[in-house]
Amino acid sequence: MDSAAVDQFEAGRGRLASLAYRLLGSAADAEDAVQDTFLRWQAADRERIGVPEAWLTKVATNLCLDRLRSAQARHERSAGAWLPEPLLDGDPMLGPADTFEQRESVTLAVLTLLERLSPAERAVYVLREAFSYSHAEIAAILDITESASQQHAHRARTRVTAERRRGGAADPASARRVVEEFLTAATSGRTDRLVALLTDDVTAVSDGAGLARRLLRYRSRERVASFVRAGFTSTPAKRRLAGGSPAMHLARVNGTPAVVAVVGGRVVGAVAFEVSDGKVAALYGIAATDRLARLDEAWQRRDPGVPVIDGW
Repeated sequence: MDSAAVDQFEAGRGRLASLAYRLLGSAADAEDAVQDTFLRWQAADRERIGVPEAWLTKVATNLCLDRLRSAQARHERSAGAWLPEPLLDGDPMLGPADTFEQRESVTLAVLTLLERLSPAERAVYVLREAFSYSHAEIAAILDITESASQQHAHRARTRVTAERRRGGAADPASARRVVEEFLTAATSGRTDRLVALLTDDVTAVSDGAGLARRLLRYRSRERVASFVRAGFTSTPAKRRLAGGSPAMHLARVNGTPAVVAVVGGRVVGAVAFEVSDGKVAALYGIAATDRLARLDEAWQRRDPGVPVIDGW
């Protein structure tokens, strides 16, 4: 392959990776899909490709759909043991963030909701909401009619909107203050204050550090508060599992406030928060090692600053 063709692909690699991540919810799988797209580009008769960007988007999207439809993916995701892979803000794989829809489409809350859509609905939603493709363009990418694209978009948007908390998304500074208060309450034994910081319909989801066969889900303020108190209570067993006493840092993950747990410079867990109207509406706890690899790599390249909790 000539250098011009390689350069042409590399110019769009970031966009393809961002698209694949939104479709698959996994950075590792997204990188594999992009590499497979490159191999297809390498083998293609490029002189017959009229619009390279459209061709690459079509190939990458359909490779992702093949992965979503595979027997292994259906089993893993339907088994209820899967959460999207968290990415530290600033990661180029998070992609475009110019509009509310683009920022919203990459939050852990929305990526989790997209799991309930069919692969076609998910693809249409991502292409439309995050990348502003027209229905005519989506129809060409997915080999469907414009009418079918519109129907998929309507169903996807209806399902996401029905289950999505929209009440007063907080600005980053306000959300950070809520999370700081939350941490103080969670580690101080002030259960009443912790409950007061949760919305009435709060939910918490945890992967159980990869030890549970299914995701752990909690609903109601009291149950979530109990889960959080237990999670932030240090025990010898937890320190052994983490490899030491974690320091807790505030960060932003997938566009929302988060707490990142670090031992010896290595990320061992992350909790992402959804904040609405000055309260915590949802928590996503991820500690499975294979879901933290890219976040950990990004963490090594930044100045972590002073932890909010120095040793747990």
